[in-house]
Order: sequence, then C-alpha cells, then structure tokens
Amino acid sequence: MLIDAHCHLDRYEENLTYALEQITQHRIFTISNSMDLPSYKQNVKIAATSDLILPLFGIHPWNASEYVGCLEDLDWAISESPMIGEIGLDYYFVNETSRYDDQRKVFEHFLKAVRRQRKIIIVHTKGAESEALQLLKKYNTERVVIHWYSGPWHILKAMVEHGFYFTIGVEVLISQHIQDIAAYLPAELMLTETDNPGGKESLTGTIGTPLLIKDVIGKLAEIRGTSDQIIMTTVQNNLIRLGDNDPWLTRAQASTG
Repeated sequence: MLIDAHCHLDRYEENLTYALEQITQHRIFTISNSMDLPSYKQNVKIAATSDLILPLFGIHPWNASEYVGCLEDLDWAISESPMIGEIGLDYYFVNETSRYDDQRKVFEHFLKAVRRQRKIIIVHTKGAESEALQLLKKYNTERVVIHWYSGPWHILKAMVEHGFYFTIGVEVLISQHIQDIAAYLPAELMLTETDNPGGKESLTGTIGTPLLIKDVIGKLAEIRGTSDQIIMTTVQNNLIRLGDNDPWLTRAQASTG
C-alpha cells in the first residue's frame, strides 16, 4: 500500500474531489494533518468519507499565537485525535522573534498531553531543530515523526539515535541535501509524504496531487539503490511498527468500521 504520512487534505478546497478519487483508486493511506481547529474539523469531515484517511489535530507553529491564550480549549481535540500533527517550532519562515515564545508554549502544551496519552506526534522543526530536539527530550516523547527534515546533520544524527522517524517528501526530487538525508536514514525510520497540496506548490508553483507519492517513492528507490516495491513495503512496515498495539489508532479504526 502507498503511504502518505503527511498532507493537508482540507487545503485542497475545490480540488478535493479529484484528490479523493486518486486516494481511492490507488489505495493511498493518507494521514491528514491539521494546522488549527477549523482545519481539524474539516479533516474529520473528509475522513468520514474514506477508511484510507486518518485525520489528526495539531496547531501549526505559524498559528501558535492565535491559540496561546486558550490552550485548555484545545484539550478535547488533543484527546480525540488518534495521533497529533502538525505541531512544533518554526524559526525559519516565521521572522518575528516575538512569536517564538508563543510557539514554545503551544508546543509544550501538546508535549505534556502527549506524554500523558502516549500518542504518536508529527513535528515541524524548520529553523528550530536544536530547540525542538531539546523539548522532545525534556518531555521524554517516545514516538516522534519528524516532518520534512532539512536541518543540520548533527541534529539529524541525534534524532536518529533517539529512534525518531522521518518523512521524506517532494523536495527529495530536487534537493541534494534532502537526497543525502534520504540516503543516510536507516531504512527502519523512513516514511513517505507529499505535504500536499502546498508542498509541491511551494517549490514549483503547481499544487501536488496524491499520486505525487509515487514520484517520491521512485526517487527514494533510485537514491537507495533498490526498487519502488521495496520502498513501499518498507514504509508500510515502518508505519505498522510505529503504531503497533496503539489503543488510540485501534479506537480510530473501530470508529470508521
């Protein structure tokens, strides 16, 4: 089965029907991350149409300042979500340093909840890789997926030593740095993603569709000197192992029938 471990289906808007058709036709298991409460509610509605979609709740660091004053109001969604994503820190795209404290407060609120609930989290670290790692270690976060890592090597190696998983996405098609990371990662820590629809758009100006995951898989196979099928099987097995015996995922699966 094809695995897209990180996208944002709610952002497809008028192109959603086409995206869902591709997901269904090609059997792409899709983890749809949220950036705020409205996007989470929309992702839940979308997921109700397909057993191939898992909707997650998270507050993206870009939106942290909007929610920092009402963190307790998020707890119902944190408890409801089978995994948590997308959360983290961003000191690269966010230029206003005055907003960094808000990001940290929101991220730590989620990490405290995750420590209690023992959930898998998907983490954004752009430009804040070192601090993100420090906070993940501070809260003894056990099951972590690092989304679209592009930071320094020494932090990457430390994250690998902690057993964090990593999603490789569309930038692997054009970036030597991401290709080097993809070659370095232990096979057992590798997942695939698209960050659709905006991931490709941020690089090429055209939106990504679910089948973009095949291009990512093909490039990974080329880089690692193996076949597309082996990459697909490896990623599927990794996701199964990551979520093995997870009661939150079992409950989510039961609720969708």
